[in-house]
Amino acid sequence: MAVPIKFGTDGWRAIIADEYTVDNVMRVAEATALYMKKHKMKSAVIGYDCRFGGLLFTQVTARVLGAYGIKCHVSTGFVSTPMVSYGVVKTKSSLGIVITASHNPPSYNGYKLKAAYGGPMIPSEVTEVEDLIPEVCSLTTLPSLGELVRNKLLVDADLETMYLRHARKSFDLKAIKQNAGKIAYDAMFGAGQRAVRSLLPKSVFLHCDWNPGMHGQAPEPIARNLKVLSETIRKNPKITAGLANDGDADRIGLFDEDGNFVDSHHILLILLLYLHKYKQLNGKVVFTFSVTDKMKKMAEKFGLPYEITKIGFKYIAEIMVNEDVLVGGEESGGLAVKGHIPERDGVWIGLMVFEFMAKTGKTIKGLVQEVYDIVGAFAFDRDDLHVTEAQKQAIVAACKSGGYKAFGNYKVEAMEDLDGWKFRLGGDKWIMMRASGTEPVLRVYAQADSLEQARDMLEATKATILA
Repeated sequence: MAVPIKFGTDGWRAIIADEYTVDNVMRVAEATALYMKKHKMKSAVIGYDCRFGGLLFTQVTARVLGAYGIKCHVSTGFVSTPMVSYGVVKTKSSLGIVITASHNPPSYNGYKLKAAYGGPMIPSEVTEVEDLIPEVCSLTTLPSLGELVRNKLLVDADLETMYLRHARKSFDLKAIKQNAGKIAYDAMFGAGQRAVRSLLPKSVFLHCDWNPGMHGQAPEPIARNLKVLSETIRKNPKITAGLANDGDADRIGLFDEDGNFVDSHHILLILLLYLHKYKQLNGKVVFTFSVTDKMKKMAEKFGLPYEITKIGFKYIAEIMVNEDVLVGGEESGGLAVKGHIPERDGVWIGLMVFEFMAKTGKTIKGLVQEVYDIVGAFAFDRDDLHVTEAQKQAIVAACKSGGYKAFGNYKVEAMEDLDGWKFRLGGDKWIMMRASGTEPVLRVYAQADSLEQARDMLEATKATILA
């Protein structure tokens, strides 16, 4: 019996040589081809990041699509997800495919789908592709790469150069280089490394070589995974900020001049502040259920409309395609802004923060303080609990039934369940729980008045739900 293949919040991901095999990639590629033929789509862009087998799985995908007469623009080397998304727009292709497992551990690879507008396909379209996945790929033989080239069904695409031209036109890189100070950049062995070297060549670079083993570290740009970057900043007083990206460089990790991690909630607020107050731009503010309520507060103070979505950037992208969105983002580091494609982009967001610094002469700490002056100070933290399936299901059942009335000394005053369960604990404090859509993990989030209080809330929650 064939392994069932399901797309999570952001594509299909599986362990290489276990469920992520050539045969299974062929199944997904055939479903993609059938979807494209059904909707009279004629061309696709395919790219891969720095993981094991990226080129192999890309070529297999191109050969399957080519067998159906679909023209493929294939990246000339490893690229970021935003490069593929932007490449879809620039080549006027119908669809994009990224061979990546994003921030998952190095043993994983994956398969993302991008729409013609340069962002994630909407959920209903992804489901349509998923429903077309066969038990076994029906193609007994595949055309060779040479045959596809001769028939003009396979062409090279320098997606990185396309992207770099776009970035150079969109940012004041001269001001960033002169006024933002020295940047430390951690690629986490991911696909952003060449782009940042090109755009900010005088930065301090960490983990910017091709190493698909990634020293065993999942390339997720969160504080506990970026201790080397933090220490590098602390030891070098000339460094003014730190930037990190995940494996396919669509997520961001940010550090201030003291080596302190700046989470996505604060980055979103900084972006909204820059784009509206300083650049005088307007538009809707869109953020996921796990993002701080301070976004709502700032949007209201600026007189801007806002919308809260389910977890997953695809929900934000769908709104960006159909409405005028100024800032969109999620807690996990996927952020997007007006003037770019409807796609999260960790390099792009980093450049925008650095431009804000350069234009105002403020440090990241200074920008955060300006945010606090508007919406008040707050702290956020998250724990990823590796629990058994039985434990996870018991916790989920308790959430659904209203079984949690308090977490230690923190009493539940209200509960929301848009996507997961958010427990309001009075004031601006809340705890949220949600099972990951891509990993065997239960995520527990906390917003509090201070980081110490957030940690106390998380520990009280763990003691309650794992008792």
